[in-house]
Amino acid sequence: MTSTLTPARSRSAPPGHRPRSARWRGTLIAWLFLAPALILFLYFKFIPMFVGLWKSLFKVQTFLGDEWVGLQNYQTIITDDEFAAAITHSAVLALGTTIGSLVLGLGFALLIEGPARYLWFVRTAAFLPVVTTMAAVAEVWRIMFHPAESGMLNIILGWVSIDPQPWLASEHSSLWSIMLMSIWRGTPYDMMIFLAGLVGVDRTLYEAAAVDGASTWRRLLHITLPALRPVFWILFTLAAIRGLRVFVEVYVLTNGGPNGSSEVLMTLIYKLGFQKNELGVASAGGIVLFLATLVLTVIVQALRKRQAAS
Repeated sequence: MTSTLTPARSRSAPPGHRPRSARWRGTLIAWLFLAPALILFLYFKFIPMFVGLWKSLFKVQTFLGDEWVGLQNYQTIITDDEFAAAITHSAVLALGTTIGSLVLGLGFALLIEGPARYLWFVRTAAFLPVVTTMAAVAEVWRIMFHPAESGMLNIILGWVSIDPQPWLASEHSSLWSIMLMSIWRGTPYDMMIFLAGLVGVDRTLYEAAAVDGASTWRRLLHITLPALRPVFWILFTLAAIRGLRVFVEVYVLTNGGPNGSSEVLMTLIYKLGFQKNELGVASAGGIVLFLATLVLTVIVQALRKRQAAS
């Protein structure tokens, strides 16, 4: 007698497939873990940003109430000579710091690249300026920049028969002195990123080039630098933003002096907001700095994508 019962179809899910409820549960758990950091980020980052944008359209008066001025604060920034000088100093400092730290970072990375055991100590020692508090670093350099003959840097210059330099005390050298310290601090960070990029370079290309008789310089020019192109784009963006947003080193070393020769946008915004109580103009300056950083990032990313597509 033939059985009328048919085998039950398997209700098990295909391998690797999770029920919708399980996927929702995993997503919810992930967002719950992220929630504390996102709340802090929202409270201390995005809310102040929108408040600053709103305040930039007002003349902020503590006791009389805010007065709507529209884009007048931005017009002040564009036409004011003090703001123009600060923007110029910020751009010069960002450009010099970016070029200097990239060149020196690549040079040091090429020098200490390798599997030797002792190199871990060299890399660690070289990276120390990055993890040291900026205020402490700036204070040490302020002492080193002492303009008298007894200053540390001037003593070193005396060893090679160079006259003592005024460093931070001169209008002509204060900005360059800050740039020197910023390059010293930024170079180790760029060096470590370059070292990570050098690990991915195919070693067989070096061997083939050496067999073909290529010199060290030609191997660097035609193998190493093209392979590090993505790293260059990343570091250029980060270093430029770091240079535009410089504050602590300028504030500690010169506070914008002498006679405004090292005043940058961040220190000027700070003085307007917290010393002169011109919060509206200071907020507009902060928005301008944010837009400059955003435009720089977008331009660099567009150039990177165009080069990658070509």
